[in-house]
Amino acid sequence: MTEDNFTVPTMADMMASGQQPEVLFWVGCSGSFDDRAKKITKAFVRILNSAKVPFAVLGTEESCTGDPAKRAGNEFLFQMQAMANIEVLNAYDVKKIVTACPHCFNTIKNEYPELGGTYEVVHHTEFLKSLLDDGRLTIEGGQFKGKKITFHDPCYLGRANNIYEAPRDLMEKLDAELVEMKRSKLNGLCCGAGGAQMFKEPEKGNKDVNVERTEDALETQPDIIAAGCPFCNTMLTDGVKAKNREHDIKVMDVAELIANAKDL
Repeated sequence: MTEDNFTVPTMADMMASGQQPEVLFWVGCSGSFDDRAKKITKAFVRILNSAKVPFAVLGTEESCTGDPAKRAGNEFLFQMQAMANIEVLNAYDVKKIVTACPHCFNTIKNEYPELGGTYEVVHHTEFLKSLLDDGRLTIEGGQFKGKKITFHDPCYLGRANNIYEAPRDLMEKLDAELVEMKRSKLNGLCCGAGGAQMFKEPEKGNKDVNVERTEDALETQPDIIAAGCPFCNTMLTDGVKAKNREHDIKVMDVAELIANAKDL
């Protein structure tokens, strides 16, 4: 599969030619179907191509990890979805998985092993950091030099899996000013989309969670609000629009920041 001048091989293609990729890129539902999240997927693929990382995707063989079903309380549906995915992954003898979605990351890493799916699972910010450490990826400030960026910790990346430094280490390479919100890292506030809340309207109340979280971000007076999760990206983008600030504040994924800085 080739699109926009970059190559995205499938596991089926790889196996047919007798190759095994270094990593399987798990795209996830958001990264596959949501128009905004597709841009994050493309940015990450451009970086992988630029760093010459042998990777593959499952393509049409990838299904939802089952995270929303499990969080909404439908354990039966979750196990059905998980078992189907594990069957495919094991058939391809997949060892290492990278994903740009903390929900997929958390589910495959922590909940698939008891169902027979044990893999090394890394979030895309961790993987990009490892490419940087190994000298396979270089990052320069480019258009973000001197810009003020604040990072929102996704719940399933930060508090659930204790990954705080990888995204920050990457952003510091952009020569930008990284400013922390009052509630960050272990004390970070959810964007409002976790626990399958992404797919329903909020209950009645005084203020939506995503607006509350956006206010935290706006207090830092940022040029860019950075995220590492497609759900967070959607919620913060909606929050910025609710505050009528979309004309001067961008919400971007860490992968997009790097791809843009490198003009990929």
